[in-house]
Amino acid sequence: MTETGKLAKMEGSGDECGREPCAARFGPISHTIFRIAKCHHAVAGHLFREVGLHPGQELLMMQLWDNGPQRQADLAAEFGTDSASMTRTVQRLERAGYVRRVPDPEDGRVTRVEPTPASLVLREKVERLWADLERLTVGDMPEADRRAALEALQRIEDNLHEAPCRKPDVSGTAG
Repeated sequence: MTETGKLAKMEGSGDECGREPCAARFGPISHTIFRIAKCHHAVAGHLFREVGLHPGQELLMMQLWDNGPQRQADLAAEFGTDSASMTRTVQRLERAGYVRRVPDPEDGRVTRVEPTPASLVLREKVERLWADLERLTVGDMPEADRRAALEALQRIEDNLHEAPCRKPDVSGTAG
C-alpha cells in the first residue's frame, strides 16, 4: 500500500466523515465555531460594505463612541492586533472622515484617536446593520434557545480567556 493509501485509510475516507474533515471529529465544537465565525464574518462583510466599512471597523467605532478618544496603542491592545494593523485601520477610517488622530494632551508623542461629528450618522447605520446581523444570525430561534445559546457561547468565551496560551508565562519556562 502506498504512503498516500495508508494515510487515507488511517484518516478514513471523506465519506465516513460527512462534510467535516475527519480530524475535526476530535473537536466538533471547535470546528463548528470556526465555520460559524467564517460565515458570520462573510455576512457581516456584506452588510457593512453598504456603509463603506470592513468587518471589525464597526467594532472600533463602537469602542470610540462608547469610550471617547483613546490612544492608538490602547486600541491595538484592546483588539488584539499589532500597531501597524491598527494604524492601517485608523487611516482608512480617517480617510472616510469617521475618525481623526490628535496628539495626546498629556504626552505629545502619543496619538489619540477620536470619532468625528460625521461618525454620528454612521453610528445610526451601524446600529441598524448590527441589528440586521443579529436577526440573520439567530433566524427564527425561540427566545429561550437564544438565551441558552448566548449563555453557552459566553461560557466558551470564558473558557478560552482562561486557556493557558492566553496567560503570560511568568515561570520563565516556555510551555
